Formats: sequence, structure tokens, C-alpha cells
Amino acid sequence: MIQVKVKCFSQVKYVLGKDEMSLSLEPGTTSAELEELVRNQAQGKLDKVTLRIAVNQKYIPAEIELKNGDEVAFIPPVQGG
Repeated sequence: MIQVKVKCFSQVKYVLGKDEMSLSLEPGTTSAELEELVRNQAQGKLDKVTLRIAVNQKYIPAEIELKNGDEVAFIPPVQGG
């Protein structure tokens, strides 16, 4: 198993009720698979929300394999007014 830290912002934080969580994942788990896991935990409340993913504080342009100790952030679009 690998351990990753997930940081949640804005709608993700609101829906999941936490700003950070630590997860144990199977080796070989990808960023897309982790996003699916987070969306499933949200029970449909993030279905229409586009998320940017950052791994170790760098936006990733495509799916990557996660490594032990990675920090993954799910960042929804910026809102304001």
C-alpha cells in the first residue's frame, strides 16, 4: 500500500466536510482513479464540478501514477464576484 495526503479546497472541502485526509491506496493507483474515489465519496455532489489536480504542489496536465508520500490537491474553479 502507498499513503497519499489529499488536500481539499472550496466545494470539495464543503462536500466532504474536511480539508485534508490521508488515504492508503494500492501501488499503481493513478491520479484519475483517486479523483474517481473522491467523487464517489461526494455521492454525486461534485459530478458537475471540473477539478484541477496538483501533485506535490504542481498542476498535472494528464493522469499520472501516484507514489508513496505524494500530496494531491483537488482544486475546483476559482469563484468570486
